[in-house]
Amino acid sequence: MSLSVAAVHQYADDVLSGEIVACRYVILACQRFKDDLEHGHKRGLWFDERAAQYALDFYDLTRHVKGELAGQPIELEAWQGFIIANIYGWKWKETGLRRFRTAYNEVARKNAKSTLSSGIGLFMTGFDGEGGPEVYSAATSKDQAKIVFGDARRMALGSPALKKRLEILKHDIEDEHVGGRFRALASDADNLDGLNPHCAIVDELHAHKTREVWDVLETAVGARTQPLLWAITTAGFNREGICYEIRGYVIKILEGSIEDDSTFGMIYTLDEGDDWRDPDVWIKANPNLGVSVKPDDIARLAKKAEATPTALNNFLTKRLNIWCNAASAWLNMDDWQQCPDIPDDEYLSTLPCWIGVDLAQKLDLAASIKVFLDDDQVYVKPRFYLPENAIGRKQGSLGNLYRTWADAGHLTLTEGDSIDYDVIEDDIRADLEAYDVQEVCFDPWGAIQISQNLLKDGAPVVHVGMTVKNLSEPMKELESLIIKRRFHHPRNPVLDWNASNVVAKVDANDNIFPRKETADNKIDGVVAVILALSRALLHEPEPSAARVYATRGIRTL
Repeated sequence: MSLSVAAVHQYADDVLSGEIVACRYVILACQRFKDDLEHGHKRGLWFDERAAQYALDFYDLTRHVKGELAGQPIELEAWQGFIIANIYGWKWKETGLRRFRTAYNEVARKNAKSTLSSGIGLFMTGFDGEGGPEVYSAATSKDQAKIVFGDARRMALGSPALKKRLEILKHDIEDEHVGGRFRALASDADNLDGLNPHCAIVDELHAHKTREVWDVLETAVGARTQPLLWAITTAGFNREGICYEIRGYVIKILEGSIEDDSTFGMIYTLDEGDDWRDPDVWIKANPNLGVSVKPDDIARLAKKAEATPTALNNFLTKRLNIWCNAASAWLNMDDWQQCPDIPDDEYLSTLPCWIGVDLAQKLDLAASIKVFLDDDQVYVKPRFYLPENAIGRKQGSLGNLYRTWADAGHLTLTEGDSIDYDVIEDDIRADLEAYDVQEVCFDPWGAIQISQNLLKDGAPVVHVGMTVKNLSEPMKELESLIIKRRFHHPRNPVLDWNASNVVAKVDANDNIFPRKETADNKIDGVVAVILALSRALLHEPEPSAARVYATRGIRTL
């Protein structure tokens, strides 16, 4: 049985009374609804309850396509019904056309955004009374755009009524009765010209690096009498992008500083001052908490976020819908300082060893780090290099630190303006003699000559490209090792400083990549550890390693 319009009114009342815990923006949206019911007629608005109920009833035809509810009829929650009823119920009395042409829905992950959007796409394809409606799902990639379309396609295939009405093809859903068509679009704005969409669904708007797709679609829907440009997203990192711009505009509408009767918006997030650790506030960003969002799953991730700085921003943005900075602090330095020391050389020489080398720029810091594997323990022994004249080029405290570290033996100075790579090469050759070196792992940038020299003498050289694919997993593993105190390092102040400088760049797929915030915040030592760890974690012993490398050449990853 479909959700009733009466339940939509009750939802607004419950939010405003505090019966339903909600953030400020949801409260403002509900207040806007109630105010317009009372005063909207002065602006020519009216709420068509029959039209709202018709749209709500459409979901009776749809079926869940994922998870434990797959195949069962979709029963809208009250908050979802509130969105649908607003979009389809509000009209202009004079023309009978819908009021809202743009709708913005921002809510945390796992709150059935795609389910709601797929239903909208199907409804607009053949059930909205529009002649020849074109419906598109768009995103930053064709694969992302296919998520909404794919869910809609499976919904239609699983519904006897929709399957009978619609022609469901691999890349299109068509309704020959009204000439409707629904398909996914690639993100290339150059290929979007000439569209005449009745409905455009833009998925994960926060991930759009430019505004071109949004602008093209916003212009294209202008040819229709009552189109819908529907944006769904979670919070993100890019505060300069189109998503944050639209979000800010919606907030101004909700706050009343801008009057725009054509734009509807719902933002489910935490309020300023809320403690994100408090389970009682999680429902503000997760209106489907206890339905599609499992409380124990959020609790598990919250616990991880509290202990792991890298995980915190991901948790805040994706599960609590809070906009954060793009780069998050990576390591908890208290955890780093509590890591145990390394054993003596006699013991280390019995363990398999990987050497990570980050040569960076010849005019600045370079690192060669030995990583030893011992069951579930990892030991590192660092070396750092700097051209002596670089100290004079560094102003203030950094130059003084370099001098202090060099005097204490933590930093090797080479003569002149640039690093003498021969010194690093000689040290690596000495390590090859002293330890059970499995591989010497270079960032290929600037390392061709030294790696070729070592290769000629049979050294096991591997080039590890500085890519997310190569670095994300070992970076996460390193973080875990540190938290569990299975990572051992000596009290080397250069390595400590490098560790404190690393920030984590997080992408849409939860991959992380090491970054530095400024040019002087060097991270070479940690990058070298990650390079070596990327290979050590594979731990694939090969017979006669030196001979194999000598005959097959450098591996490039």
